[in-house]
Amino acid sequence: MNCYLGIDFGTSGARAIAIDDDEQMVAEVSEHFGDNPSAQWANCWKTMLFTLIQQIPAVIRAQIRAIAINGTSSTVLLCDRTGALLDAPMLYNDARGAALVATLQSLFAQDAYYRAPWQANVVSATSSLVKLLWWQQQPFFTQAEYFMHQADWLAYLLHGQPGVSDYHNALKLGYDVAQLRYPDWLEALGVMRLLPTVLPPGNAIAPIQPAIANEVGLPPTCTIRAGTTDSIAAFLASKAHAPGEAVTSLGSTLVLKLLSTTPVENAAYGIYSHRLGDLWLVGGASNTGGAVLQQFFSTAELIQLSDRIPVEQTSPLNYYPLTKPGERFPINDPHLPPQLHPRPDDPVAFLHGLLESMARIEARGYELLQQFGATPLTNVYTAGGGASNSAWTALRARHLHVPVMASQQTEAAYGTALLARRGGN
Repeated sequence: MNCYLGIDFGTSGARAIAIDDDEQMVAEVSEHFGDNPSAQWANCWKTMLFTLIQQIPAVIRAQIRAIAINGTSSTVLLCDRTGALLDAPMLYNDARGAALVATLQSLFAQDAYYRAPWQANVVSATSSLVKLLWWQQQPFFTQAEYFMHQADWLAYLLHGQPGVSDYHNALKLGYDVAQLRYPDWLEALGVMRLLPTVLPPGNAIAPIQPAIANEVGLPPTCTIRAGTTDSIAAFLASKAHAPGEAVTSLGSTLVLKLLSTTPVENAAYGIYSHRLGDLWLVGGASNTGGAVLQQFFSTAELIQLSDRIPVEQTSPLNYYPLTKPGERFPINDPHLPPQLHPRPDDPVAFLHGLLESMARIEARGYELLQQFGATPLTNVYTAGGGASNSAWTALRARHLHVPVMASQQTEAAYGTALLARRGGN
């Protein structure tokens, strides 16, 4: 039996899933990060990487043929020529480089750069490129040799070749996923020498280092493959593969991804596209979602009250549920205020209004994706905690007008294991 290992590094913990040639799960282990000061994140990730691998049963480990790793988008590290870190990692939500967004806006305002197709992915306070520009201003930057994403660095610990990435992680670094090259405008920023070589996700990088293979009990022939981001790994886990199929992740926030034959980029609405082989994953992320529900209801209350919602009826309440001002998609307005009034005394009616309003936001999101040229929606798979809420599913189906179903597999680690199994195909 051949086995393939996918490792997911998310925001709160990490998970490893092994599958066989039939893509059936044969092992699963997970760990939570706990509270770590920023200076200790890299040590935490490294320890957890090796721990997770060693927790896979030895009989499975001995048959692992390939490994792929996903990490959080725009979590990055700066290393010297030996691969040692020069500073603590900058996490996905680190916005200390916000002032440098103006540098990119000024660059793109020039006629030569104005039509750069993927510029919306880097003109953000938390993009990978903005983080690199912030590091460029620090005194230790002269020692820098490699700029790596979280997934790149973790894979490097296994294969030993620094400076290799994938085009999912590299999107927010400015990589042109249509032309499969770094755009010329990056030359003006003086950082090209640090940028990683970019491969298609799933492509082989190198065999595992012999000493590492011996340490963790893996075959020396085990191949380490280029990884992906956690959100795309969750999409892969659904096994959606045809244009028109989509995955909505109902977690703390609401994330939409629609498989399309054509890419869509529209910064005004927070829409961007990832390349997925010869197709495109078009989508956006709203700040509405489960975090708003948790402000008002416990998990037990959500279950009990949802069962009492008259899903065949449309709620008259029209909310825009947010935990705080600011929205990304389908409205891109950093100051958009939450709309949570009027609030009825009946908690069932209130929850009905919240869920129906979120369903409207989701439907509007998919309408926009199609309006700007994405393949028409045919069905929606659902991932995340909200996938188990049957009332919410019924409300969403009524607004989306297509079949809505839970993904059979929702773990990003499973999607990454598929990447290890299938390679770049």
